[in-house]
Amino acid sequence: MISWFPYPSQGSREQLAIAEFASALLVIPKTLAVNAAKDATDLVAKLRSYHNAAQNVPAGDPKKVLLRYGLDLLKGDVRDNVTAGVLEPTISKVRSLKSAFEAAVSLLRIDDAIQVAPGILSLERVDVRY
Repeated sequence: MISWFPYPSQGSREQLAIAEFASALLVIPKTLAVNAAKDATDLVAKLRSYHNAAQNVPAGDPKKVLLRYGLDLLKGDVRDNVTAGVLEPTISKVRSLKSAFEAAVSLLRIDDAIQVAPGILSLERVDVRY
């Protein structure tokens, strides 16, 4: 999970983009929790705190295991996915996220490219005959 903490190596505009991307990714566990009729706010907050704790410790620290934690929506709790036997292919997740990101960027570029100049299209010039 992406942290909300600022990235000092990035400029302020890049930090805003990273924060918005992280916010967009948080929609996934929130939606899953809501659809499972669980308290999404509590579960996602707990999951974020676990992931944040794991990101801020050095390699080899026992808290690094917290990176493997995910949602158990049957019990309404956060659990270690590896211990529970849930192993997901990272490659397919990364490809899916890259595809979604590239599609969003393409849409934004098209939106910037297609702009109608003022005065080119007006209702007064439209000649409609039936």
